[in-house]
Amino acid sequence: MKDAADIVKIIGEYVRLDKAGAQNYRGLCPFHKEKTPSFSVHATQRFYHCFGCHESGDVFTFVQKLENVSFPEAVRVVAGKAGVPLPKRSFSGPEEAKEARQRAQFLEMHERAAGWFQQQLQTAEGARAREYLTSRDLPAKALETFAIGYAPDSFTGLRDLLKPQYDESLLRLSGLFGSKSQEDGGSGDLYDRFRKRITFPIRNEQGRVIAFTARALDSGDKAGPKYLNSPETPLYTKGSVLFNLDLAKATLRQYNFALLVEGQMDCIRAYISGVPNVLATSGTAFTETQVRLLSRFTQRVVVNFDPDTAGANAAEKSIALLVEEGFEVKVLTLEDGLDPDRFIRERGAKAYVECLKGAPRHTDYLIERARKLFPARTAESKVKAVNFLLPHMRRIQNRIARDEFVTDAAQKLGVDSMLLRQELKEAASAKNRGAAVTQAAGMNESERLLLRGLLLEAGDPVREAARRAVLSAPQLFADLGCGPLLQQLAGPEAAPDLHAIECSDKERAMLARLMLDAGLAPTEELVEDSARTLELRALERRQRELRSEIAAAEKASDPESYRALCEEKLELDRRIGELKEN
Repeated sequence: MKDAADIVKIIGEYVRLDKAGAQNYRGLCPFHKEKTPSFSVHATQRFYHCFGCHESGDVFTFVQKLENVSFPEAVRVVAGKAGVPLPKRSFSGPEEAKEARQRAQFLEMHERAAGWFQQQLQTAEGARAREYLTSRDLPAKALETFAIGYAPDSFTGLRDLLKPQYDESLLRLSGLFGSKSQEDGGSGDLYDRFRKRITFPIRNEQGRVIAFTARALDSGDKAGPKYLNSPETPLYTKGSVLFNLDLAKATLRQYNFALLVEGQMDCIRAYISGVPNVLATSGTAFTETQVRLLSRFTQRVVVNFDPDTAGANAAEKSIALLVEEGFEVKVLTLEDGLDPDRFIRERGAKAYVECLKGAPRHTDYLIERARKLFPARTAESKVKAVNFLLPHMRRIQNRIARDEFVTDAAQKLGVDSMLLRQELKEAASAKNRGAAVTQAAGMNESERLLLRGLLLEAGDPVREAARRAVLSAPQLFADLGCGPLLQQLAGPEAAPDLHAIECSDKERAMLARLMLDAGLAPTEELVEDSARTLELRALERRQRELRSEIAAAEKASDPESYRALCEEKLELDRRIGELKEN
């Protein structure tokens, strides 16, 4: 298909290109601001390269990056522009074909359920739900945009709709139903999971419905939780989806920041009020997977969680994850304890946008939080405030930014800045000496999970998943500080003998801590995800190296090296795209 796609014509739909030689075209780069064209497209070799920001790739890479879509979506876009029919998808075997068919059926079920819930909202029984939505000032356009519906007070309504078209085994796995008998593995009659609730579909990045969250109309024990979410299913993994990403992704690059809120109502309110780059965690804890997903679109975030204790704690954890991944983070706390939805309804969208513009840096937010948590001006209170801030200070990689954080904190807490720097230095040293994860070794959560998995008993499925991950790509772990340990632990099929491992006393103590760490409980999915994370980081390191090497080859007028390096980067970009999609 790439041969049939005219890269100059397709990129020319996005960028004005002028001919600059026999086969080259040049224009202003769409990936960074510039006044002098440094973006080149080679018609014969079918690749592009910017000599300013060093972005390069083929026509699929270009569409994927510019439109913020997955690689398969980019292929479909290019096929449509080139007038080329997509090839029929082939499967590696019957099992893969079966999984693909089941996934298609799960998606179809959820789309039909969302449509049915929307229809029920317009019935006589749905009148109370409509009244509630009207009281929340949600216009008809918002109900349509977000496919808000109503699950009636029936145990069998949705089941009766879907049962004639789908096998019962698939209905059980869909997450749309519960079972009356749990003791025997859930083999009893199915019933509708969502009843007498307002439904909010959760969509994936492509806009397909994969789950629901539903708000109860009644209160009390019999009504169940205020918000009921779909369980994890073959379609839906909690902590891997950002609510509204399908609608917001087009504006994230345009605005160059994401607004991150907690609940769906906060997200919907901001979106319909003129803040389209808003995303929600859907009330679940922000995860490393969501951070990686968000990093594909922007590196700047404004966090606006609820101002209660739970929201403040969630904001702190989110800040930690974002800062560790290099995000620029600001934190907005609305006055009078209001959440975004209520603030906008009471004070207007314009006032909210002004608050967004004035959101303080996360360092300023954390300093103020430390002062509120430990308000007394005693030495004991200052020690507690400093201990609260030290972990956040360590996460900042940039020395200038970290030093500015230390200076501001010292001034506002009434602490000598030199003493605070010494405390930071000693805390880092203590962490290097005694913690299971050390900055010196460069270990992160993904490496810890792999090591912990390899320390399990022989035959454990999690251990076998970790062994497969390490042994399938040994070169991937060569540069890691824990690489030799991973290779040793993955080698034998028998359970590892901690005393027989060739390592230092410090490393042996670290392994012992991991074995005893009850809080670190890896699963097969987490182990596989950790391996993908490590591969992605290794490839991204090589990607950064290639950018410098390509620029050097161009400067040295070395066309052979330049061509080889561009081809390597093209393949690297493709693999990175595949990993990020998964």
